[in-house]
Amino acid sequence: MVIQNPSFLKKWIIAVRPFALPASTMPVVFGTAAAVAIGEVRFNLFFFVLAFFAMIMLHSGSNLLSDVNDFKKGLDREITPVSGAIVRGYMSPKAGVVGSIILIVAGIAAGVIITCKVGLPILIIGAVGIVIGVFYTLKPFSLKYRALGDLAVFLDFGILGALGAWTVQTGTPSFVPAVWAIPMSMLVVAILHANNWRDIQGDEKSSIKTVASILGDRGSFVYYGLLVYGAFGVVLLLLIFTRVFPSRNNAMPLTFLITFTAFPFAVKLMRSGKRRNEGACRPQFIILDAGTSFLNLIFGLLSTAALVIHLLFYKYVIWYKMWYFF
Repeated sequence: MVIQNPSFLKKWIIAVRPFALPASTMPVVFGTAAAVAIGEVRFNLFFFVLAFFAMIMLHSGSNLLSDVNDFKKGLDREITPVSGAIVRGYMSPKAGVVGSIILIVAGIAAGVIITCKVGLPILIIGAVGIVIGVFYTLKPFSLKYRALGDLAVFLDFGILGALGAWTVQTGTPSFVPAVWAIPMSMLVVAILHANNWRDIQGDEKSSIKTVASILGDRGSFVYYGLLVYGAFGVVLLLLIFTRVFPSRNNAMPLTFLITFTAFPFAVKLMRSGKRRNEGACRPQFIILDAGTSFLNLIFGLLSTAALVIHLLFYKYVIWYKMWYFF
């Protein structure tokens, strides 16, 4: 049932759910910054814009396709603040499929342009990402409904995003951006898990399997904590490990310690999760996915800032040493 008649533009803005886009675009920004700061390449603005655009199109298309399939399965029929256009009745499922195809094709077109310049490495990375995104809800794999959604977003909106952005700038894949993106990838999974945790009962009624439905309410709380707190723990491990076993350009800069300024917000989110069954705190739990999305954005920005600060400091030190030598 159509609740109101928004403009064409507003319908599409709601359909692509722009509030979710930072989860996929931050790895692109991070991977690009890593390529410049650690890979020591000249920043290519044109290819960054293309990669950023491609990720937005592919993520939006995947979101819309997911909304269509969820609606057909009887999921997400109740309107919430973060509901898409299909649930709200602004767009028919058929129009949603057409829209998702247009968005995905636009993303692929941008990827083709990049591939013509970069070559096979980015083609492989992009192809894997597209397959995961398309079959997130689409048969025969339907990753989301078989408790593989967490793995899918961990790869697509974290590891592959950062690795792809690095490769676009450098032309060569590297394990560095993939490994350093693990903390952000964990927080992206936490966003999805917060959503699935809230929807455990509805998913079970529809015979949908998610990690949350398998773990149950208590297990989901523990898992959420491992993802949210674990992201900061992985940063510490990488800071230590990459110094104990150093090699060229793989030592994580100490500037990544600034990511811990976001830790108090992680504690706040955990408190919301812990008090999920208290009536007055229930609304905070319902929007826990939105809060986790904000944490992921802040963490991603701080991680990128860490690379920028490292780059500026590195250049300053080099300049200072050259000046002192002469």
